[in-house]
Amino acid sequence: MTFKPNFDFLEELQWRGLLHDSIPGTGDLLNKEQVSAYIGFDPTADSLHIGNMVPIMLLTLFQKAGHKPVVLVGGATGRVGDPSGKSAERQLLDTEAIQHNLDGQKAQLMRFLDFENGENKAVVVNNYDWFKEWSFLDFIREVGKHITVSYMLSKDSVKNRLESGGLSFTEFTYQLVQGYDFLHLYREMGVKLQMGGSDQWGNITTGTELIRKTIQGDAFALTAPLVTKSDGTKFGKSEGGNVWLDAAKTPVFAFYQFWLNIGDADALKFIKIYSLKTRSEIEQLISAHEGQEYARNLQKALAEEMTIRVHGEPALIQAQKATQVFFGNGTEEDLRALNEDTLAASLEGMDRFVIAKETVNAGLALIDLLATETTVFPSKGEARKMVQANGFSMNKIKVNDPAYQVSNLDVLHNRFIIAQKGKKNYFVIELN
Repeated sequence: MTFKPNFDFLEELQWRGLLHDSIPGTGDLLNKEQVSAYIGFDPTADSLHIGNMVPIMLLTLFQKAGHKPVVLVGGATGRVGDPSGKSAERQLLDTEAIQHNLDGQKAQLMRFLDFENGENKAVVVNNYDWFKEWSFLDFIREVGKHITVSYMLSKDSVKNRLESGGLSFTEFTYQLVQGYDFLHLYREMGVKLQMGGSDQWGNITTGTELIRKTIQGDAFALTAPLVTKSDGTKFGKSEGGNVWLDAAKTPVFAFYQFWLNIGDADALKFIKIYSLKTRSEIEQLISAHEGQEYARNLQKALAEEMTIRVHGEPALIQAQKATQVFFGNGTEEDLRALNEDTLAASLEGMDRFVIAKETVNAGLALIDLLATETTVFPSKGEARKMVQANGFSMNKIKVNDPAYQVSNLDVLHNRFIIAQKGKKNYFVIELN
């Protein structure tokens, strides 16, 4: 049966801004046969982050085009450490830590690809499975002899590290280990294409060279650009560091807000890179956005889609409710509808006071809470004046009685009281 892709994969990557380089002939191969391609993920942490969403997008679009994605988790390469794009050698992990990280990443990857249906269902492989039987002497005899030192030294990942202070023999051999991955998958599973970020070009082409020299095979490479923001800085980090796919590391509310708060120029770029909407749908969104940037419709569309894909629709609804509560016209009912994790995440960065839970259990005058137990107001007189002037809310409810007694009924999730001075000044009172 003649294979016909669902769409031209390289053309799709091109208009999305996801194509950096490819070996000549890659497009012809993809348009004439169903191709298996792999991308490797090294277990440096037990969660992926949004920087990993670019290779995930490559695999997702590849599968949608009708081809077969192979996910390689680096149980072996994770023990070595890739020098590509690194200014210093990273700390090597022990076997137990690597396995823990692998398990976490595999569970996340299963969300994005179809591993169950069709001839092109995705598969996961672990390169430790074929490296664990190799001895060092066998490897350098059977693999090392095919790649010259001058060829390895020509790679940017090696040259850059040598210029910046050197690299260890362990890191130097990384490209041989990754190159053998490609050879093994080519020989055992018919994988003809490896994809990755542009910083991986040297490692990937070492694999194509190894395949050519050892079994005279034709293998192909394709890379996506490293994604940067409009100011040239690396995309994928917030003030707190990486934006993780694990809600325990980056809460859903913070994840949603990250996408919601990207700039307009970046939104125009990232909607193409990260959204699975069709070209016509994306172009319609961009057209509607132009001249209406204040509405932030591109950011909202991207925040909604990414949150659903990573965390699911119920989590999105919670994040949207929290956004409405603190940045819109949310009510007390909306506030009380937030689960504890979402509420706690949405309160990050607000001025915070901690008081003893027993203080409220015993009954506490509102003015004492605001000006004695905390410093929401600098004095009782100012607190009383603002409350009487209808300028204070507790848990999104206006309180204008200075004699009001705070009780456990005012505590959210047995933990928080949200004080609001004026329209936008929020304070978190946490009971310990």
